[in-house]
Amino acid sequence: MALIGRFNTLQVVKYTDFGLYLDGGADGEILLPNRYIPKGEPCDVGDWLNVFLYLDSEDRLIATSERPKVLVGGFASLKVVAINSIGLFLDWGLPKDLLLPHSEEKRPLQVGEYCVVHVYLDKRSKRVTATARLDRYLDLTAANYAAGEEVELLVVEQTELGFKAIINGKHWGLIHKNEVFKFLRPGIQEKGFIKELRSDGKISLSLQPVGQASSDLGEQILEALRKHDGRLAVGDKSPPELVAKLFGVSKGNFKKAIGGLYKRGLIIIQDDCIELT
Repeated sequence: MALIGRFNTLQVVKYTDFGLYLDGGADGEILLPNRYIPKGEPCDVGDWLNVFLYLDSEDRLIATSERPKVLVGGFASLKVVAINSIGLFLDWGLPKDLLLPHSEEKRPLQVGEYCVVHVYLDKRSKRVTATARLDRYLDLTAANYAAGEEVELLVVEQTELGFKAIINGKHWGLIHKNEVFKFLRPGIQEKGFIKELRSDGKISLSLQPVGQASSDLGEQILEALRKHDGRLAVGDKSPPELVAKLFGVSKGNFKKAIGGLYKRGLIIIQDDCIELT
């Protein structure tokens, strides 16, 4: 049985003037239109092709060699390109836009805005559909991460505490305000690190390596001091933006690193500068 909303490897069974027909098993023959026939690949009867399946504007099962921006089961930030009484239509990289029903909106959106959605197969209509109500698709399994583990993050929304992000497409996490040292917005994908698995089940995230990071940053600061005659115009009271510009880290991690260097007697810390001893 063909899997709608995913890539399938199907065999060519017929060649016509307007495209190839592929063997969809119980779903019958599936058309791959001429414009989607992959160039440079064997496409004769009996050959196998890897194609994406979805319902076209007339609800016919159709194949394409093009890759959408997201598959069924995935999360992505997509642009709203049209709105009508049924819902919002999102650009997911295929000719037929992806439907986000009004009932699946989390907040009102306008054409041109982006929204982080989960993509699922509607059981009744068999259509690939989007939802902005993400909670029911996350935290379904235990979070078996280790502190310091590198993970893939998709930023979803900004809150009073920081930025909520999806971890590896499976769990919610939070990048706290004091961990944000560069521009973030909903829809951005970032590499991140597990900072803490809290007792309440929530996960704290960092945009920088944890653990070894402080000592590595300390050596980086010492090297910069040596290159600038033992003095840098950044200190305990310097703005986070300056710290991020110079070292690409948060203000909190910078203060930990210079605090460690101070305790070792290697530097003097001023409000607006640090100096080698």
